[in-house]
Amino acid sequence: MDFFHTENIVKNFANHTALDNVSINVPEGKIFGLLGPNGAGKTTLIRIINNITAPDSGTVIFNGEKLKQKHTELIGYLPEERGLYKKMKVGEQALYLTQLKGLSKKEALIGLKHWFEKFEIQDWWNKKVEELSKGMQQKIQFIITILHKPKLLIFDEPFSGFDPINTKLLKKEILNIKNEGSTIIFSTHNMESVEELCDNIALINNSKKILDGQINDIKQEYKSNIYEICFLEKFNKLAATLTADYKILSVSKNKNNYNVKIKLLKQIPTNQIITKLMQFGNIISFKEVIPSMNDIFIRVVEENKKETISSN
Repeated sequence: MDFFHTENIVKNFANHTALDNVSINVPEGKIFGLLGPNGAGKTTLIRIINNITAPDSGTVIFNGEKLKQKHTELIGYLPEERGLYKKMKVGEQALYLTQLKGLSKKEALIGLKHWFEKFEIQDWWNKKVEELSKGMQQKIQFIITILHKPKLLIFDEPFSGFDPINTKLLKKEILNIKNEGSTIIFSTHNMESVEELCDNIALINNSKKILDGQINDIKQEYKSNIYEICFLEKFNKLAATLTADYKILSVSKNKNNYNVKIKLLKQIPTNQIITKLMQFGNIISFKEVIPSMNDIFIRVVEENKKETISSN
């Protein structure tokens, strides 16, 4: 079920088209990756979802209804740009901002106490925001964003400024929030995080959506019949090249073993290929190479760039 979706969103700025008929479908209770290079149109779409700006045409549907101002309180937004008041004390500001989201002062205090203890940041309560690092400020904003338990959460580069330990901590909390039933839109350039967290993605480039779907389906679609085989101690490369069934892409030696990468040139059952290769050495591992989301991202954007140039 699509908890949230957009239909043919168009947004123009002066002589620039930011979004050109962009439709996305965000399933309920899933983490949806909104991907694209800088300037692709992601931030504009996020601003439209948040009712910060309106589309020139198209529709945004939130939980079965056209998006209205009343839905804003049901959305939690963690922007890439930090928005805390630098001269205010952390606790005072967190209390103020969470109450703006509809929590009573008592509810806000209880929730903030829980999260400050969970993140072991109780000592920050009376510090001014300007005394905190970028990563520390991001932690505070994360807490403020999620405390009122919105139905839809939007995280724009949430790990910016974090060291690996705090990134791992935040990833764990995002997955916990998802498991509690929240729907999440996650925008990032970090494809490793996309693979770890996202269920579905949409890729926007040059204002258009050029790819979408479930991550596992996309990775299967973009695999290229490439396999990695590890041979123990010996590999007869010369004999192995005498075939029209596959092409050897690379051979490397690792201690006593040979790692060989091949690309199938025909649709051949895996067992048949293994049988053919066994005559060239003792196989100790055989696996298909599934492309990473980073590989797919680069490939699709470059292909789209070529199509755009040729069409012009």
